[in-house]
Amino acid sequence: MKIFKYILSLIFIAGTISSCTDDDYTMLDGTEQAPTLTVAGDTNLVLLSENSDMEAASFSWNEVNLNVNTPVTYILQAALGGTDFAAPATLQNSMDTSFSMTVAQLNSRAINMGILPETQGTIDIRVIARIGNTDSHDMISAPITLTVTPYTDVLDLSTDWGIVGSATPNGWDGPDIPFWQTGTENVFVAYANLIDGEIKFRENNEWDNNYGGSGGNLVASGDNIVVTEGKYKVTIDFNNMTYVIEAFSIGIVGDAAPNGWDGPDVPLIYDPTSDKFRAVVQFTDGEMKFRLNNDWGVNWGDDGADGTLEAGGANIPVTAGKYVVTVNVNEMTYEIEPIANIWGLVGDATPNGWDGPDVQLNIDYTSEYTTGGVWYINNVSLVAGEIKFRADNDWGLNYGDDGADGTLDNGGTNIAIPADGNYDVVMDLDNMTYSITAN
Repeated sequence: MKIFKYILSLIFIAGTISSCTDDDYTMLDGTEQAPTLTVAGDTNLVLLSENSDMEAASFSWNEVNLNVNTPVTYILQAALGGTDFAAPATLQNSMDTSFSMTVAQLNSRAINMGILPETQGTIDIRVIARIGNTDSHDMISAPITLTVTPYTDVLDLSTDWGIVGSATPNGWDGPDIPFWQTGTENVFVAYANLIDGEIKFRENNEWDNNYGGSGGNLVASGDNIVVTEGKYKVTIDFNNMTYVIEAFSIGIVGDAAPNGWDGPDVPLIYDPTSDKFRAVVQFTDGEMKFRLNNDWGVNWGDDGADGTLEAGGANIPVTAGKYVVTVNVNEMTYEIEPIANIWGLVGDATPNGWDGPDVQLNIDYTSEYTTGGVWYINNVSLVAGEIKFRADNDWGLNYGDDGADGTLDNGGTNIAIPADGNYDVVMDLDNMTYSITAN
């Protein structure tokens, strides 16, 4: 009986090995070929703002025939021409075999890659066929090069109006939190971080023309408006003489985000030069979504993995790395772009001292931030002491100023902050300069 059981065990093990080999270890046979990428239409494109909603380029590729039992996904990538895809942006990651871009989307991509408006540049496009979840057997198409001349998409949404008060970062003396133009004449919007206190609305940082009020009604030289601490969208409507103050913050949440699915979310900051919201974030491998006010009541995902947001949509997969994430709430689209470093302020003049975590800087959308660019923070609270700029909360790459002349020096001397106060700090990696201005 023992011999019989032993023989049965050997038969079972052999069958298991055979089953695993047949189902899970199907080998590539060497006849596979990379997909062939094609683009419909002209590859020399002069982009025009009046055509922003029109299709600019349509890409397609063949399905590859592989001798495997594992799904194949296709990753469409774009990179600045001539860089050999050193820092590619992912346009699509799905099982689809086609992708199209509008003029506005291609224009934004070109400018983000560093092609100046009204200046001709090139963008390389390729598609990768990926077997399973690893890149060990990636099959990469020959690239297609687009010659692109973008238009300027930097908007001037500035107004003369602002929010002033004890609840604002600069108090009753200002400078005020700016209002921006909306699509409706005489209706303006501001995105404000407020504390417990009072506010009013005024023009040109002066008291000659100011409004207070109550119950949502604007009154010339009216009563101060009481607010509580929070992040807000403030709208003033001079057509109907009303105001609205509503809790408003768009954030990134997920197991790929720093604080997981429970948050707090990584906040996106409004960029009036493009009328979009942006965040600089370091992801781990995982998934993410966008949501409003750190709450699941309003959230967005991407059902089609096509860069379009849907309410309550599917989780968005991301891979580990440093990124700029952009959301256009007018078109309900998003972009996730890789960047080289995330810059911050460190030092005994900062809230967390020399050990950090650093005060993270924001990116200037109009600069080439994916490789360098201009980084800034407004109204940051510093104390008398010293600071330096460093990348990724680490001393491997840091800048000081050896000559105290406003020039950045790698590993240079600490930069003095003369007194406690609120400061505007700008770090220009394109010109290797910086400025620190007291408010």
